[in-house]
Amino acid sequence: MKSYSESYKKAGVDVTAGYKAVELMKSHIAKTMTAGALSGIGGFGGLFELDMTGITKPVLVSGTDGVGTKLKIAFLMDKHNTVGIDCVAMCVNDIICCGAKPQFFLDYIAVGKNYPEKIADIVSGVAEGCVQSGCALIGGETAEMPGFYPVDEYDLAGFSVGVVDKDKILQPDTQKAGDVLIAIKSSGVHSNGFSLVRNVFTVNEQNLARHFADLGTTLGEALLTPTKIYVKAIMSLLDEVPVKAVSHITGGGFYENIPRSLPANLSAKIERNAVQVLPIFDLIARTGNIPERDMFNTFNMGVGMIVSVDKAYADKAVAVLNAAGEEAYILGELVESDEGVIIC
Repeated sequence: MKSYSESYKKAGVDVTAGYKAVELMKSHIAKTMTAGALSGIGGFGGLFELDMTGITKPVLVSGTDGVGTKLKIAFLMDKHNTVGIDCVAMCVNDIICCGAKPQFFLDYIAVGKNYPEKIADIVSGVAEGCVQSGCALIGGETAEMPGFYPVDEYDLAGFSVGVVDKDKILQPDTQKAGDVLIAIKSSGVHSNGFSLVRNVFTVNEQNLARHFADLGTTLGEALLTPTKIYVKAIMSLLDEVPVKAVSHITGGGFYENIPRSLPANLSAKIERNAVQVLPIFDLIARTGNIPERDMFNTFNMGVGMIVSVDKAYADKAVAVLNAAGEEAYILGELVESDEGVIIC
């Protein structure tokens, strides 16, 4: 590559650092290649050939998201190889709520200064997220933006595209009173609510290094735990059980996300004692003196996904999810009501 501009470098953009970053990330990207990936990185567009086996009416489903202010924790801990998992997770976990299987992913990294090794670290996490979700990382963009971002900071976002047969798109309108809600355990705070988290704790290197017995780790390690990716478990469930709806519990917690998968005449009745709240949320609530209602309206509280099935399939659904490596349990049921979510 002969491209080089001394004038651009003096302005704060080193194009050669970008080329080095690409070389460093290639080994990570190679791990994500699936049969449909037709092009390597470096072109103007990523090419992907859909496998239409068993699909008669293909529908593309897309999702996009970022990591949010959780990145502030990564900056302070100087740990950058896991936030890419979060970025992928936030996209693919939305896609599967329609019943779609993610096919490919593209990322966007904006930096104040391009440190090739740091970029490669970030992309290693993106690649790991793609491996976990079975999709290919077919492209991306790294933008060096001096004067816009501090030199040691960056933003990370991405998007994914999945496919589902039109006849197999999940139909939440088929839900009825008495259908059972199944919780799938989260890995922690995931990638939502970090503005409140950072308001509760004095987030600095010293406090992030503090060990909490309840957590079994440091505060920083607990907060930086990557978002769990549920693609393979949900795909297994869809193969064996007639699922009616899936809710990804992201920003807005129970009260905002569950109603997104409910008909207007039904509400989710959650047994409060059934919710297996993770210790990190008890610590957040206790430290910040946060009312329980606000906690359930901000965080996942230990529940990353909620699946709705007919009562007759509830036990089988739990068994399939557990066999797929998740921790699933019955959380509540649907009732006739227009309240949306009832926690009692």
